[in-house]
Amino acid sequence: MSPESDPSSQLPDPALLYGTILVCATPADQGERLDRFLADHLAGLSRSRIKTLIEDGAVTCNAMPSRTPSAPVRAGDTVQIEIPAPLPATPRGQSIPFPILHEDDDLIVLDKPAGLVVHPAPGNQEGTLVNALIAHCGDSLQGIGGERRPGIVHRLDKDTSGVMVVAKTEIAHHALSEAFAARDIERHYLALCWGAPQPASGAIEGAIGRDPRERKRMAVVARGGRYALTHYATERQFGLGAALIACRLATGRTHQIRVHLANAGHPIVGDPVYLRRKPAASMHITEPVRSLLLDFPRQALHAASLGFIHPRTGKALRFETPAPGDFAALIDALDDL
Repeated sequence: MSPESDPSSQLPDPALLYGTILVCATPADQGERLDRFLADHLAGLSRSRIKTLIEDGAVTCNAMPSRTPSAPVRAGDTVQIEIPAPLPATPRGQSIPFPILHEDDDLIVLDKPAGLVVHPAPGNQEGTLVNALIAHCGDSLQGIGGERRPGIVHRLDKDTSGVMVVAKTEIAHHALSEAFAARDIERHYLALCWGAPQPASGAIEGAIGRDPRERKRMAVVARGGRYALTHYATERQFGLGAALIACRLATGRTHQIRVHLANAGHPIVGDPVYLRRKPAASMHITEPVRSLLLDFPRQALHAASLGFIHPRTGKALRFETPAPGDFAALIDALDDL
């Protein structure tokens, strides 16, 4: 078949555009893996990128969702792929207020509000902490540690509040990144979880990796995960219904506290990802407080303190912030039971 008659040769280069692209399978494609089939036909998209798009639900086969990269294609199949719009090379500054706990020539320590995304990503291209930091610091922040996430050495989930440190210089970025990697950072969190953890204090171990049944979630996995260890201690127990616990991270995996507590049978109140059904422990809490907890719109998780060595002065620094108002209101309501 000549290039002029080959339908795949007429496809636009996805590296140059975004939107919807249709690819039709020919007899020569019979039995090919879906991810390899698309990679062969779409110049400019790597197979790993295509695999991610498939798992994220951006691909359909004959108008039906197809989330399995290894699924075989058949001659005559029509495969549709949605390629998201590219993000700008460099985020722009936006005037978004955020509480500053400390600032010097090398770094900023802040109290991230719940609901604020840390850095631009598909679905949240603007209105992030990075946009706010660029507006606050000006051009000096650009490129520190990378164009897409300037200054960021660690992150908190969108709906997790609390203390963060951001680098303003390459020296600070390198030193803080190394400290996080070496676990030389003190990090304590407060979490309101369902039930009564037993024992009241201890450690939760379990390797964390992608949930094999739902790739957007993390899970404690038997194979392929990364070692994770969370120390916890109950600070306040509210009967058998709920507990306020302090967590100290010995490792720093994605969603670590949320995954470990859920796997231990004590999911965090309000967690939209790891709390999938009404917990049995809620029956031990009377109304109207039960409904307050069940209707809480985000995970009740707060990064309460952060301690580290200043990368330039060598001074030990430690910062604490109280739980935000909505979180504190839940504790007050439970105290009044």
